[in-house]
Amino acid sequence: MKDLAKAIVILFVLSLAISCSKKEEPQPPSEVFDPTPYLIEIPKGFPDMIIPDDNPMTVEGLELGKKLFYDPILSADNTQSCGSCHAQEFAFTDNGKRFSEGIDGSIGTRNSMNLINAAWMPDLFWDGRSSNLEEQALEPVPNPIEMHLEWIEAMKKLNNHDDYPDMFFKAFGTRDIDSMLVVKAIAQFERTMISSDSKWDKYLNGEATLSQSETKGFEIFFTEKGDCFHCHGTILFTDNLFHNNGLDSVFSDHGLAEVTANPNDIGKFRAPTLRNVFFTAPYMHDGRFETIEEVIDQYSEGVKWSPTIDPLMKQVGQGGIRLNEEDKLNLIAFLKVLTDSTFVNNPDFSNPTEGE
Repeated sequence: MKDLAKAIVILFVLSLAISCSKKEEPQPPSEVFDPTPYLIEIPKGFPDMIIPDDNPMTVEGLELGKKLFYDPILSADNTQSCGSCHAQEFAFTDNGKRFSEGIDGSIGTRNSMNLINAAWMPDLFWDGRSSNLEEQALEPVPNPIEMHLEWIEAMKKLNNHDDYPDMFFKAFGTRDIDSMLVVKAIAQFERTMISSDSKWDKYLNGEATLSQSETKGFEIFFTEKGDCFHCHGTILFTDNLFHNNGLDSVFSDHGLAEVTANPNDIGKFRAPTLRNVFFTAPYMHDGRFETIEEVIDQYSEGVKWSPTIDPLMKQVGQGGIRLNEEDKLNLIAFLKVLTDSTFVNNPDFSNPTEGE
C-alpha cells in the first residue's frame, strides 16, 4: 500500500509539472488585421470620387493592386499582365497598337482604352458593359483573346505563391484568395491614376498663360465652331456618355447596342477623355486614325450620316464643321495644353519590378 501511495503521489507531481510547463510555454502572438487607410487627394475642380463601401482605399490594398496590375501571373502562360496592354508611357493604352494581342496570338477588335482618371468613369469599355472598375477587371483574365486563364486556375497560382497570401491578409484580412479580392485590389490601384498637372490645369490655377494659338484653339474647342465641348467639355474632358460621332454609315461593330440590345444605340461608343490625347494614339474605338490631324479632318470634312447619329454632330450634309487649316492648327495647339507629362512618368504608377 505504501508503494501504491508513493506511485500515486509521483504521478500527481509529474502531471502537475507537465501542466505547469504547458502553461508557461510562450504563445505566438495573434495576427492582427489592421490596414492603413489611404486618402486620395481630389484635384481642384474635379468631381467627388465615389469609392465603393465594400472596397475602401488602403495602403496595403493599393500596394497589392499595383503588384497584381503588373504581374503576368494572371495570364495562362505567365507572359501578359494588365500593364502589357495599358502601358504608362502611352497614358495606359497599348503601346500605339490599333488592337491588342492576347497570349495565344489572338487579336482583339477594339482599341485599348486609356485609364486616365478612371475613377470617374461610371461605365467601362467602349460599349459600357461594366459599371465599375472592379467589374471591369474581372473580364481580361478569363477572356480567350486576352490573358486566357480561368479564374479558378488563377486562384491556385496566387494561393500557392510565396508572397501573395500574406499581402492579401494585410489588405483584406484573409489568405483565402478569390477573384473578387483580386479585382478589388487592382481597382484600388487604378483609382489613384489621376492626371491633373497639365498646362491647362496650371492655367486654371493662374500658374500659366495660353499662347495666342492656344487661345484661338480654346475658342474653337469651347464654341459651336468646333463643337468639341459638347462631348469633351468637362474638367475630365469627357461627358462619360455614348455617342454616334459619324464615323460610318453602316456599322459592323454596333457598340452600345450590343449591350442594351436597343437599335437606337447602334454605332454609339463611349467618349474617351482628351487629357493626354497625344500619348494615346491611335484613335477611336477601332484605332482607325493614327494622328490627331486625321481625327480633326474626320470631324471637319468626314462625318457620315446614319439613323442613330448624335444630334450634336452639326453640318452633316457638308461632312462636318468645315475648319480651315489655321483653325485646325490652333485646335491642335489647344489639345497639346492637355498633356500631363508627370502622369506618364509618375513612379507611383510604374511597374514595381522594373530595374530589379
